[in-house]
Amino acid sequence: MPFVSFLAQATPPAPEPSMLQYFLQSNFAGQLIIYALALFSLVAWTIMLGKFMELRRLQLFNLGFQMKLREQRTILDLPDGFQVPAGVPYAALFRDAIEAFWRVEARRGETDESLAAARLEHAENALQRAVAAQSLGYESNMIFLATIVSGAPFFGLLGTVWGVMDSFGAVALQPVATLQTLAPGVSGALLTTVAGLLVAIPSVFGYNYLLSRTKLMITELENFASSLADRIELESR
Repeated sequence: MPFVSFLAQATPPAPEPSMLQYFLQSNFAGQLIIYALALFSLVAWTIMLGKFMELRRLQLFNLGFQMKLREQRTILDLPDGFQVPAGVPYAALFRDAIEAFWRVEARRGETDESLAAARLEHAENALQRAVAAQSLGYESNMIFLATIVSGAPFFGLLGTVWGVMDSFGAVALQPVATLQTLAPGVSGALLTTVAGLLVAIPSVFGYNYLLSRTKLMITELENFASSLADRIELESR
């Protein structure tokens, strides 16, 4: 008994299986799906980080232009040195509204009140179009992230079902079916589901955060357009 106990202690423990071993045990379809999920993960993280930095940059530019506009005594007759920056949503709204306002020319016999009303109407219409266009810009690339969020788990499930099907098919061809012959293929097949969840879980948190941030900025855009229309109306009287 002491000798047997000594042999039991001297026997090295069996190595624990690793993710690499599971990957090598997967069939060709499972490995291909894992490669595709790795690509989806790279795309998702690129979109999330890029969209976060883009929204943060646009928000800072919007606040800077808003403060600059508040310092002006009038926005209908700005000084020559005032520059409207490109690529700033608030500046795009301002530029479209002012251009639409002055595009309406006075007609013969038209009163000042009717001219001001017509100019204000054109400016408000231009603001509505500009808000819609900038909102689409805020939401750009979000559809790709939403597709990855909803599609990655199903893609991983496809690899799992395919791998389990191959494993049971291979065991059925053998005279004796044991757990040792079935387990490696099933473990490799389940790896695709794990990979799909690892792609989808961070993506869904990032998507929800970016979606809420986008909705907030669209609301701020609409509020700026409303305040801009009010200021144009007051100055046009």
